[in-house]
Amino acid sequence: MSTKTRNTLIILTLVMALALPFWVPSGALLDHEAARLDEELWQEEEGDDEVAAWLMNWLIPSASAQEDTALPIDFSPGPAPDPAGFTDTSYEDDSIVVRLETIQQEGVVWRLARVDITHPSQLRTAAAGSLTSRRTKLISTMAREQNAVIAINANYFADQPDKKSFEYRMGERVRAKYNRIKDLLITDENGDFHLFVRSDKSEVQAFLNAGHTIVNAFTFGPALVKDGMLLTLDEKYGYNPHGDEPRMAIGQVAPLSYVLVLAEGRSAESKGVTHTELANFMFDLGCMQAFNLDGGNSATMVFNGGYYQSNRSASNERTQSDLIYFATTQGQR
Repeated sequence: MSTKTRNTLIILTLVMALALPFWVPSGALLDHEAARLDEELWQEEEGDDEVAAWLMNWLIPSASAQEDTALPIDFSPGPAPDPAGFTDTSYEDDSIVVRLETIQQEGVVWRLARVDITHPSQLRTAAAGSLTSRRTKLISTMAREQNAVIAINANYFADQPDKKSFEYRMGERVRAKYNRIKDLLITDENGDFHLFVRSDKSEVQAFLNAGHTIVNAFTFGPALVKDGMLLTLDEKYGYNPHGDEPRMAIGQVAPLSYVLVLAEGRSAESKGVTHTELANFMFDLGCMQAFNLDGGNSATMVFNGGYYQSNRSASNERTQSDLIYFATTQGQR
């Protein structure tokens, strides 16, 4: 049998095998026919096996295609996003969709970013310097350096380098001290959020025992929504819980689907919000997990090189040690 004929038979056999479940009931292929086809295929020469393997990969894509979309879990920047993917209120390519929205209600201006990604590695963090330094930069500067599609401030972990906190960035430990007063957010290898009220050590250990990996960890809070439940907040929590302040929060609504929320404050247009108001807002958005990040003058959201907020400019942006951002996998490095 010629190589051309063999290859033709391989193609026809594979097509028939894939289509067979739609043509006949399960088990309708006679045993002797299955054996004949199997024997004919496996008698081909090594070169024909390579053709068959190539055809199988073409007809049934393997999981390696998904792996190819992963970004490294390190501090390297993401690929540069396609400028054509941006509008004033959105960005979209095959790996990420960002939709911006402004809501004005009860004297508060809310800035929302809904983000959907295709791989967990697109949820990233970066620092202004080494993880042990106190170096700071503008969030806008770090966002540009990291090729962020959208970026927000994190929890300014270097502001108090001796504080008792549990901090990881891109799989690297900054410090791992449990804080019995502050809440903890951990992101895992799947891009999922896990909240630990008062940084519960036993719950963190159970999380690790389940085989999870800590990619990022932030001690700040409070936790606002956990496992789809609106939490009762500690009235004595830090960060002026009952005051009307600019606030920043991040939430997860579904696998690889997130919402970033900035409540503007300290202006005539927007008074700011309390922790409880922020929690209610995140719950109403459908968050399964939601966490308060650094607010006040730190609250900064950067999209396509500009600020997505009315009261932030280059002249009044605060330098900080770290940010959270989302990257594309489709651009050019």
